[in-house]
Amino acid sequence: MATDTLKSTTGASGASGLRRLLLDNGALTALIVLVIAMSALSGDFLTTDNLLNVGVQAAVTAILAFGVTFVIVSAGIDLSVGSVAALSATVLAWSATSEGVPVFLAVLLAVATGIACGLVNGFLISYGKLPPFIATLAMLSVARGLSLVISQGSPIAFPDSVSHLGDTLGGWLPVPVLVMVGMGLITAFVLGRTYIGRSMYAIGGNEEAARLSGLRVKRQKLAIYAFSGLFAAAAGIVLASRLSSAQPQAAQGYELDAIAAVVIGGASLAGGTGKASGTLIGALILAVLRNGLNLLSVSAFWQQVVIGVVIALAVLLDTVRRKAGATPVTASGTGNKGRQAATYLLAAVVAAAIVGATSFLHSGSSDAGKSQKIGLSLSTLNNPFFVSIRAGAQAEAEKLGVDLTVTDAQNDASQQANQLENFTSSGLGTIIVNPVDSDAVTPAAKAVNKADIPLVAVDRAVNKATTAALVASDNTTGGKLAAKSLAEKLGGKGKIVILQGQAGTSASRERGAGFAEGLKAYPGIEVVAKQPADWDRTKGLDVMTNLLQANPDVSGVFAENDEMALGAIKALGSKAGKSVQVIGFDGTDDGLKAVKAGTLYASVAQQPSELGRIAVQNAVKAAEGEKVAKSVMVPVKVVTKENVAGFTG
Repeated sequence: MATDTLKSTTGASGASGLRRLLLDNGALTALIVLVIAMSALSGDFLTTDNLLNVGVQAAVTAILAFGVTFVIVSAGIDLSVGSVAALSATVLAWSATSEGVPVFLAVLLAVATGIACGLVNGFLISYGKLPPFIATLAMLSVARGLSLVISQGSPIAFPDSVSHLGDTLGGWLPVPVLVMVGMGLITAFVLGRTYIGRSMYAIGGNEEAARLSGLRVKRQKLAIYAFSGLFAAAAGIVLASRLSSAQPQAAQGYELDAIAAVVIGGASLAGGTGKASGTLIGALILAVLRNGLNLLSVSAFWQQVVIGVVIALAVLLDTVRRKAGATPVTASGTGNKGRQAATYLLAAVVAAAIVGATSFLHSGSSDAGKSQKIGLSLSTLNNPFFVSIRAGAQAEAEKLGVDLTVTDAQNDASQQANQLENFTSSGLGTIIVNPVDSDAVTPAAKAVNKADIPLVAVDRAVNKATTAALVASDNTTGGKLAAKSLAEKLGGKGKIVILQGQAGTSASRERGAGFAEGLKAYPGIEVVAKQPADWDRTKGLDVMTNLLQANPDVSGVFAENDEMALGAIKALGSKAGKSVQVIGFDGTDDGLKAVKAGTLYASVAQQPSELGRIAVQNAVKAAEGEKVAKSVMVPVKVVTKENVAGFTG
């Protein structure tokens, strides 16, 4: 009986030990499972190029997350890191190019900008008694606004000497990965080996107890948020280096990814726990998810759903771990560091063995037919125009019998760069890109060129890189046509307002420049206001409503796309089409319906379905080595009530 009891106890202890191991290393376990699953599902995942892509794509999020780790460990939150990253990069580019500041000093100025934003956050929280959520939310808006003010809404070229941060060493090792590792080591050192690191855990565990024990909590919080700002500045510089330009709208929403990485890595939003290695694993999990889902052609919308589920499961695991009494996730006082290192080593060995085995699932696959696989990266699918491009492309791909993978960059130049890198490592026959920004896409486009994969641009050009073909409408000419049509409708005189697209995008710049050029022939037309409404119908409604308060006598509106024009019509009410003439751009279905109804005077109609169809045609020809025209211009047409019936779109 004693022997039986002993065996039973030993078995239970073994099971308990395994359970404890999984709970203590939940993020690492999840990463291993993800890598194995992606390796089994996609033969393109487990390649050297693609794994390096994962590292590069994790770098900016990881660097931001390292800074956020300090804040979350101390039971705070920082929602401003994405905007601070964009502001710091903008300050560097602006000071080094427009103001002629030496690059070294410009880098220091960018870093100082990040630290200053962090100090303001810390001051508002410590001395102003503002909740961290409110203080950093305010900084999110202020920093983004300053970035737009400094850049005037347009990307600024990054200094070449700093842009090397986005390059590779030896032609294969990405510098962003090295920067990520370096910042991770600094984070681990600060958390585990310094006085301020121990103070973070103390404040996060019990702020009042920390204060009573002699810690200067207010000063410590200043330092904590300054660290977060410093890391945000570093992330912004790395991000802008990858894009060779400082984008004023860069890193939007990255603060949520950074917080998610920290939480997935085992930190608690209640404070007191968290470590650098966990944050790195969390960032890698997000990067592996996005990379793998792109390779599997999963919609960007579903990717957001999956990532949300992963975050929820991570928080649930944290709750289970606490109830089970698992070892706290801290950088100090972890006990047996040798056992922790052995755990990581064992995990790496197990993962390598299983991944190696899964590679045999794909080793026999033939490369035949790869020339008939095409990738299409669209700037956004949150706009009917680009949805029509996708529809036209998919219809033509089905007709020609080719495999088309479509991704959505969500108007994020960095995300589009990631998608092009994923396409490149997948060995597609041709890649089609609809750039978020013609300059920001250049580094990724050059990588496509280096891989000898034909690149086709659709709707917008790719600057400073080789494209097999450009299939586009002329945005500048379209802007001129819009100016001519609106001015003639108004009889050559009147006050008008302009609703601009998202600041910094090439389409907005080109349409706006064409419209301004066209208006020079009509000195009686006065532009009394122009404001961005970000291509969005709801924002178009809000912005137009506000502009009408200051300009009630306006007689015309030019919106740089139909969505904003439809919002403006809603704001104008009964005035639309009568005392106020509105002209849009794109010729979307809803826009053409408004033209028929008479509320929208005209739309400068492109033919988005035709753009998508012709782009796929040229992509297939380029993949098969056939000669294609360098430029294919699809005509734009001013569609009014008189000719809308004959327009096919």
